[in-house]
Amino acid sequence: MNLQRSYLTDFVSLLFPELCVACRESLVVNEHLLCTGCRYNLPYTNFHLQADNIVARQFWGKINLEAAFALFYFTKGGKIQNMMHEFKYNGMQQIGNLLGSIAGDQIKKNEIFNSADYIIPVPLHKKRLRERGYNQSACFATGLAEKLNAIVEKDNLVRIKSTQTQTHKSRFARFENMQEVFLVSNPEKLINKHVLLVDDVITTGSTLEACGAELLKIDGLRLSIATIAYAE
Repeated sequence: MNLQRSYLTDFVSLLFPELCVACRESLVVNEHLLCTGCRYNLPYTNFHLQADNIVARQFWGKINLEAAFALFYFTKGGKIQNMMHEFKYNGMQQIGNLLGSIAGDQIKKNEIFNSADYIIPVPLHKKRLRERGYNQSACFATGLAEKLNAIVEKDNLVRIKSTQTQTHKSRFARFENMQEVFLVSNPEKLINKHVLLVDDVITTGSTLEACGAELLKIDGLRLSIATIAYAE
């Protein structure tokens, strides 16, 4: 019976091969979501090895961070964009879990990241959450938490105002667009804790800055940031 099931699985795979979410080539046996070539050759930043990396520098003079990190460089038309499109718009939540696990393997070697008590994903407005069905940053947070032995805190940081898309806005317009958007519902829980704030892609950092500013109103809170990708 098991042999028959194996033959059937192989036959279905032959007709409808699973594709790599980055390069869209067919996956082979024991490959999942990413082919071996992409898993090792995607544009990793190695920012966990650089305390003053370009993501960290974006927040200098704005909010106080313990550390900042992005897993990949993002370029238009590149493999990371392919992967993020599948993740955000085609319902493939498992991509976020996988990327969180990969990121976690990197940053758990860094003492600062490894000391995080809570991982908080940038929240979606409830209307956007209903439309998409899931928060992509929360998927990433789940994968990270498994590697860092931290707790995912999904409902404490709340988006209280829906905002317009940031895509075509200037840096200052993005900053203005994010004012008074977020609220911490249970700040007492985070007093004197180290929080790792996570998002999918960072560009100007205005959303993370707004979230971070709200979190840093809490007594003794230390803040770090991690994202899937950095887009210049």
